[in-house]
Amino acid sequence: MMLTFDHLAVTAETLDAGVAAVEAALGVALAGGGKHPHMATHNRLLGLGDLYLEVIAADPDATRPTWPRWFDMDNFTGRPRLTNWIARCDDLDAVLAAAPPGCGTPVSLQRGDYRWQMAVPADGTLPFDSCFPALIHWQGTLHPAQTLPDAGLRLIRLEVAHPGAAALRAVLAPLFDDPRVIFVDGPEKAMRASFSTPHGTRVLE
Repeated sequence: MMLTFDHLAVTAETLDAGVAAVEAALGVALAGGGKHPHMATHNRLLGLGDLYLEVIAADPDATRPTWPRWFDMDNFTGRPRLTNWIARCDDLDAVLAAAPPGCGTPVSLQRGDYRWQMAVPADGTLPFDSCFPALIHWQGTLHPAQTLPDAGLRLIRLEVAHPGAAALRAVLAPLFDDPRVIFVDGPEKAMRASFSTPHGTRVLE
């Protein structure tokens, strides 16, 4: 497989609102995070073992960029919610050549000591109403999942609902295989993640 499950993204209108919603839902505190100057966003993180979760929002102290932000954030409204999942690869150009059109163009980014390339769509929206994963290539060996405190949470299942679930599943089949991620038919895009936690099974959607 060319892709490995990397992390989940919860988008919020404000970072404080997103952090409060996730901490209330999962019963643990978020840690780490920082700013992304190129995108004028900021985040907080939660370790999930081999994965992590980020809560991300527009940074009110930064100037809005003249290009669309990732995760279609310029059009986001409403409650904090799970909007995207991200998959990593070792060769971003090769994956983009095999992926459907509209996955984006590689952009080099950094936050503190972390450096990576991410494929950012021209309009901020990924294929299949952003049910297709955002694509990332971490540069170097440093990865957030390695440095975040272990709060005892693990992802059980990510359910991605979409009217074109069968087509999405078929497009991803040669690139990605993780039994935790399933694609189901639904009238519109929806994501639902279940976690084992110290407080039992908890859900984010």
